[in-house]
Amino acid sequence: MLALAVAFALGAIVSGGVVFGVTRPSSIEQTADRLRAESALRDKTQIKALTELARSTRVRLLPMLDGLGRAMPADGTAGPVAVTAADVGTWQKAAAAAVQGFADPPSGETATNVARSSLASAVQQIATTVDTYAAARDLTGPARTAAMDLAVRQRATALFTWSIGATALDALNIDAGYGHQHVFLPTSPGEGALTPDTEPEGSHHS
Repeated sequence: MLALAVAFALGAIVSGGVVFGVTRPSSIEQTADRLRAESALRDKTQIKALTELARSTRVRLLPMLDGLGRAMPADGTAGPVAVTAADVGTWQKAAAAAVQGFADPPSGETATNVARSSLASAVQQIATTVDTYAAARDLTGPARTAAMDLAVRQRATALFTWSIGATALDALNIDAGYGHQHVFLPTSPGEGALTPDTEPEGSHHS
């Protein structure tokens, strides 16, 4: 009986060791898990920083977009608005600062990179819009009309591109646990831009 008990105990120890050896994560798996956790934490930090950048950029762009909206309305119904060279210079400086804010982006997860790239592309297009408008002011006749029309279309494309980035950023914030974050720029009807949902800021409903 004693020999049987000893044999049984040894068998249990050996089989337990085999199970542990089979199921224990390898060093490669452990390293992979650690890297995934570090990447997720880094991405969550980047999402928060990108949202803050988008908000500050929005504040910087709003006065300029308001001025452009009065100077060259999308529907063409408003009358002429007096815009000085100093106004245009201020808009160009604001656009350049917005572009610089997205320079040298960090490398992140694919979805975060897509959101960042969309916002960065949008501010570059806005800067181009201002430059086109500035050039159009020095033209006359059909050439001026054509250049102004181009600037209007460039602005619409920029706002649409920003809305893509803002929508992606909203989804990222929900997945990261920050809840809805709506950092959209104002658009005019018919420009085709995506608009924020009706969920309140910070809400975790998808």
